Amino acid sequence: MIVRTLREIAGTERDVNWGNGQSRRFLIEKDGMGFAFTETLILAGTDIFIQYRHHLEACYCIEGEGEIEDTQGRKHEIRRGTLYALDQHDPHRLRAWTDMRLVSVFNPPIKGDEKHDLAGAGTSSY
Repeated sequence: MIVRTLREIAGTERDVNWGNGQSRRFLIEKDGMGFAFTETLILAGTDIFIQYRHHLEACYCIEGEGEIEDTQGRKHEIRRGTLYALDQHDPHRLRAWTDMRLVSVFNPPIKGDEKHDLAGAGTSSY
């Protein structure tokens, strides 16, 4: 059984600053669960283009407001109680109007040291 708290993760190698917030990685590849589980803080004012080329991701917003925009320009409001799933390795733009907290699941699991490319190249190490 694996039991972890946010307090235990804070300040460790599982607490990754990705430039526009923090990603708290509760479960990663080496935990052997077949998926990764994270809580991510996205700072207000963030406007980032992301594509996970090697992972599928589902995100559930537990706090804050923002939007996600696909490459066809379709925008979807994100707020507490909203889930979005990137089921086709979807390139997308994520904007946070306020600080947002998302709980995410990745399949296959992330290794734990991945970071976003904040230069806007549309890639990540995910």
